Amino acid sequence: MSETLTVALRSEFGKRRVRRMRAAGQVPAVLYGHGGPVLSLAIPADAVAAAVRHGARVVELAGAVTEKALIRELQWDLYGTHVLHLDLVRVSAEDVVEIEVAVVLRGEAPGVKEGGVVSQLVHQVAIQCPVTAIPERLSLSVRELHLNGVLTAGQLELPPGAKLLTPPDEVLVQCLLPAAEEEEAAPVSEAAEPELIGRKGGEKEEEEAED
Repeated sequence: MSETLTVALRSEFGKRRVRRMRAAGQVPAVLYGHGGPVLSLAIPADAVAAAVRHGARVVELAGAVTEKALIRELQWDLYGTHVLHLDLVRVSAEDVVEIEVAVVLRGEAPGVKEGGVVSQLVHQVAIQCPVTAIPERLSLSVRELHLNGVLTAGQLELPPGAKLLTPPDEVLVQCLLPAAEEEEAAPVSEAAEPELIGRKGGEKEEEEAED
């Protein structure tokens, strides 16, 4: 179910006026695409926060504009707590879009009991799918991830109609021994070789000097 944002046309521009608008609880936005005019909008900040909190990617616009739109980009404040601006793109039910979707891990990896640490190297993947079927997130099970194992993008389960754009062999998750343990497990016998070779070399040089 998509979120509904009630929008108003925005006529005030400039940094000072935009700051006043934000102080009054409104977030500036721009709507474009599908051959339509570029519109500057104002949206209640609490409605924007709710849409983001619910993971909405496609929203219904009501009020001054009645259209379906994709949230293409969010601009956040310095601390990543408040949305400062939205880029909205007009879409229709027939549209197919390319978009990045978050990857979340599910389950417990047996590699942890084997002494490993699970690391998620990639947190988003790119997919192509109908605009009406954009998933909020993609789940990746780690229940079969053993020590020294990896999980790749190709192992993600995609919703019907979706196509993976990220290379399927890209490693998303790995399970390895902690770095400290790997260092302790490294062989130390070879570290003495240079000194032994050096002594031999020195002895040979002395012999040659004596000759």
